[in-house]
Amino acid sequence: DVQLQASGGGVVQAGGSLRLSCAASGFTDDDYTIGWFRQAPGKEREGVSCISSSDGSRTYVDSVKGRFTMSSDNAKKTVYLQMNSLKPEDTAVYYCALDLQWSGANYCPVGRFGSWGQGTQVTVSS
Repeated sequence: DVQLQASGGGVVQAGGSLRLSCAASGFTDDDYTIGWFRQAPGKEREGVSCISSSDGSRTYVDSVKGRFTMSSDNAKKTVYLQMNSLKPEDTAVYYCALDLQWSGANYCPVGRFGSWGQGTQVTVSS
């Protein structure tokens, strides 16, 4: 079975940094897309970033551009989200998700991803 394990969340002051990790397992495909999503209390889940295993292309939501960087280690089927200059509005549960059907990263809506990790809490204090 496909599994995704997200980790690295925590509590940090505004302006600080965190690095999230997502380890995927249970599949042999080499072409896939992994996305990071977040959901704050009372809000819908939104896409933060996604990356293609095929060519390493990435997209970011406008609110994190220049602050967050997504990277991957395909050999380990692990992706990372380096989050710098964190703001209180970044507070949310962060989830990683996997799409095995398509490896493009130019459009990553929530509904595209069929397998989800359990989420990790990120809290940014002001």
